[in-house]
Amino acid sequence: MLVLTKKPTTKGFADICLRVPARDAKRISTAIEKFLALAGMRVQEQDSGDDESLPIEQAFPNLHQGSAIRGLRSREGLSQAKLAELIGVKQHHISEMEHGKRPIGRETAKRLAKALRTGYKVFL
Repeated sequence: MLVLTKKPTTKGFADICLRVPARDAKRISTAIEKFLALAGMRVQEQDSGDDESLPIEQAFPNLHQGSAIRGLRSREGLSQAKLAELIGVKQHHISEMEHGKRPIGRETAKRLAKALRTGYKVFL
């Protein structure tokens, strides 16, 4: 699948996203590089050493499984009390899980996942 982005990220250029089967990625990448070379162009390599990206743990030091509960609960329009009722726990347990003060076991994760319409592994 070949897709042009809707808005150019750099003036005068268009971004192209190409989705190919993983087993063919290297072969297709090499072919594209050769095609661009024939056109007098080259693939612009991403600078792997000087980027300003951070690991998620460093960017969001307070991020934990409870953050997912809070976000998904908000998406579903549920209060802590309603979510607690749906999964059969006390409201303060939801609060403690959201703040990372209470561990989330597998069975609780499965009940949360059902109520919040997601996979349970996001909470483990």
